[in-house]
Amino acid sequence: MPTVADIISKKGSMVHSTSPDATVLEATNKMNQHKLGALVVMADGAVVGMFTERDVLRRVVGEQRDPATTTVGEVMTADVITCTPQTDMDDVSAIMQQKRVRHVPVCCDQGKLMGLVSIGDVNAYHVVHQEATIEYLNEYIYGRA
Repeated sequence: MPTVADIISKKGSMVHSTSPDATVLEATNKMNQHKLGALVVMADGAVVGMFTERDVLRRVVGEQRDPATTTVGEVMTADVITCTPQTDMDDVSAIMQQKRVRHVPVCCDQGKLMGLVSIGDVNAYHVVHQEATIEYLNEYIYGRA
């Protein structure tokens, strides 16, 4: 059964992050520069939150805060859902659906950040898996060409 490690090995372990002390303006500029929907918030080498487009809309724009003076730590999502490289892809997909999150940091047992799985990664996995299933069923039904 495919795991998160399979996705990380293909896409790489590069993760863009920010500090809770960074301003929202700095963080959103970084997100725009790299075309990202989220940044992992790190402090002292540990994941302490996620800063997402949704956070900007709800907690900055929606509350009419100044992005130049508001820190990421004030508006980030602090209750972070993580997974390990050994997490099954179907499990991480279910977690994303149940918790309504689009990004899940991948951490080892010691808490070290090892990667990030996005809903796009999960969707791409499902497409490939479904294509393989369809091909198998076609071969089973119609025989090999």
